[in-house]
Amino acid sequence: MDQPRGDRHLRFQIRRLPPRRLRPASAHPRTGRGVSVILGGDLGGTKTLLALADVVDGRPRIVRSRRYASADFAGRDGFGAVLGDFLDGAPPLTAAAFGVAGPTDGKTAQLTYLPWQLDAGELARRFGLGRVTLLNDFAAAAHGLAAINAGDLHSLHAGQPQAQAPKVIIGAGTGLGVAGLLHDANGDRVIAGEGGHLGFAPQTPEQGELWRSLLAAHGRVTTEDVVSGPGLVRIFAHFSGLPQQSLANLPSPAEIAARAIDGSSPEAAATLQLWLSCYGAFAGDLALHWLTRGGVFLAGGILAKLLPAIDPTPLVEAFLAKREHAALAQTMPLHVVTAEDLGLRGALVCAAR
Repeated sequence: MDQPRGDRHLRFQIRRLPPRRLRPASAHPRTGRGVSVILGGDLGGTKTLLALADVVDGRPRIVRSRRYASADFAGRDGFGAVLGDFLDGAPPLTAAAFGVAGPTDGKTAQLTYLPWQLDAGELARRFGLGRVTLLNDFAAAAHGLAAINAGDLHSLHAGQPQAQAPKVIIGAGTGLGVAGLLHDANGDRVIAGEGGHLGFAPQTPEQGELWRSLLAAHGRVTTEDVVSGPGLVRIFAHFSGLPQQSLANLPSPAEIAARAIDGSSPEAAATLQLWLSCYGAFAGDLALHWLTRGGVFLAGGILAKLLPAIDPTPLVEAFLAKREHAALAQTMPLHVVTAEDLGLRGALVCAAR
């Protein structure tokens, strides 16, 4: 999940969504039905994405969007300042939904690494938003799977997909987010949680050595400690023989990846290989846990940026290496989500309901 700790190390850039002119709410030109205007947001410690969309036949279509640097808006009401700026001149809205990188009960939310506090009722009254929904940021990303197409995916393993089978979305970025997507008689149901904080399970002696060094430095080792942007830095420190307690002067994840790709650093190359293997093993474990014949979807900014320049074989091999369940793992599709606004799309899907 999007957290500002370690922001110095996170320079993977998210493309700014182009602004578009917003039409006033009116009748659809072909059907004559009223067009609702909704608001969606993806709120994180590093960035906040907001979009207005019109809704025709139940489907949102973005008509205006903008990216904000979250840290530029300090204080408990920082999001109020962002929203006030974005909504200047907007038409009346029927609903809004926000994916939040922090705990939420659907009515209130607190970003984990920013002082922003959100209250759905207060936001609705203050900005005339109609119905307001707050949800976990990776729950929003899971809803976003309903709004992507084949061009937003890069398949790593085809498997034997079943459209209504469980899916799981995993995203390594500043942190590690996880959410499940189940289908039942009432449609899709998202199961949000903190799967990135599951304990890290080494699969090889090399990974075991990494686990021991992290355990000595920090105590309990989570998967997020390894499979994330800061995790790349920790692995690099391990291979470089540097203490885990002092990472401030080490290269950023982007710099480590660049050195691995151009062959200028054996330590960086080993780091990237191990990171990919750990990512694949974790994804494969969740695939078995959820029996995700609907697919495993890898989101987050890091892997999508790396994909054109790397060989993902270590990730795929670790995903499939499930001993007596290797044949079952072969049936699970594995994809990388290349869409950079998945959480925003998911928030709009929720607002449109």
